[in-house]
Amino acid sequence: MESDLSNPTLQALRRILRATEIGSRKLATTTGLTPSQMLVLREIEGRDQATPSAIASALKFSQATITNVVDRLVLSGLVTRERSDRDKRQIMLHATAAGRDALACAPDLLQSQFTDRFASLAAWEQAMILASLEKLSVILGAQDMDVAPLLDSGAIDRSGPVAI
Repeated sequence: MESDLSNPTLQALRRILRATEIGSRKLATTTGLTPSQMLVLREIEGRDQATPSAIASALKFSQATITNVVDRLVLSGLVTRERSDRDKRQIMLHATAAGRDALACAPDLLQSQFTDRFASLAAWEQAMILASLEKLSVILGAQDMDVAPLLDSGAIDRSGPVAI
């Protein structure tokens, strides 16, 4: 028998999915980038020594995912790769002027908004939300999916429209 709360729960879930879709579309329209590409670009720009492994570690993305995302950013002219002067085996990543321009004109990511607002909640509220979402992932059979902490749909290393 269907619970009286199942429909409002599904509606709340749908609102979250729509907010994610709308945020991704707004970002793509403004910058031509996907949320994962924007996160990688921000992480590169925010570091003095940006290596692919440091970016992967900071964002909790796999090395293969970072390679694919960086390939797309390089292809679009937003990031450059160069060998380190100190260790020729090491690759350094740098945002280009076009990359910095994309960052400057990008709308606030839904992920940033979530992080800021979530951090302002009391610890018990954070724990309650986490427990509820973990239970929801079990209900949906998604508890074993390996995912990065990113509010985006689809593969995080997918190609998207890219601004040049």
